[in-house]
Amino acid sequence: MTTSDGPDARDDAGLLLSDAERLHALTALGDHYAAGRLGDAEFHARSGDVAAARTLGALTASFRDLPGGVPLESVDGRIVQAASGSGAGGELVPASSSSPAVPTRHDPDRELEEIKRKGRAVEAWDGVVVGATLVVFLVLQVIVGWDYAWIVWPSLALTLGLPRAIMHFTDDDEELYDELKDEDAKARKARLRAANERIRELGDGRERPAG
Repeated sequence: MTTSDGPDARDDAGLLLSDAERLHALTALGDHYAAGRLGDAEFHARSGDVAAARTLGALTASFRDLPGGVPLESVDGRIVQAASGSGAGGELVPASSSSPAVPTRHDPDRELEEIKRKGRAVEAWDGVVVGATLVVFLVLQVIVGWDYAWIVWPSLALTLGLPRAIMHFTDDDEELYDELKDEDAKARKARLRAANERIRELGDGRERPAG
C-alpha cells in the first residue's frame, strides 16, 4: 500500500526496510496472531518471512489477507506507519445473526457464542448504568445537597436486572460467560507470549538471512 502518485510510485515497493520498521511489522503480525487470526504454524511461517524481508513490497504477502493490510506505507519516498493501522488489537467480530442458519439441531458452539454475545451486551449495560447512577448520586449529594441521595443505589438491583430478564440471561449463563471469558483471556495471553518469544527469537537474528 503506497500513497505516492508520481512516476516513481511503482518503485516504492523496493524501498529498503530498517530494523525498526521490520520490528513494527513483526509486532503487528504478532497482534493478529494474539487475536486468533493466525494459527501457530501460519504465524511461525509469516513471522519468518517478515523478519527476512528487505523491502516494503516483500511484506505484502504476509499481510495480504489480514485487516488493515501491511502496517507500513510509503509517503514521499519515506516509509511510515500506515495511518489505518493493522487493526490487530481489535477483537474478532462474530458472524451476523442474520446469516442463514444451516443446522437445525442443537449446536453447542452456537449456544456458547450466543451466551458470549449476551454477556458482552449485559456487561456494556452494567457499565452504563453504574456510571449514570454514580453521576446522579454525585449531583444530588454534592450539587443539590440532598441528604437522601443514597436512595439511588438500591435502584441498581432493578435497573441491572432488566437486560438480564429481557435477554433471558440467567445466573447459570452469567457464570458460564465468566468462565468462557477467563478461557479466552488465557488463550490470548498464551498467544501473546508465543508471539513475543517468536519476535525475540527473530530479533536475535537466528532466522535472518546471511548478508
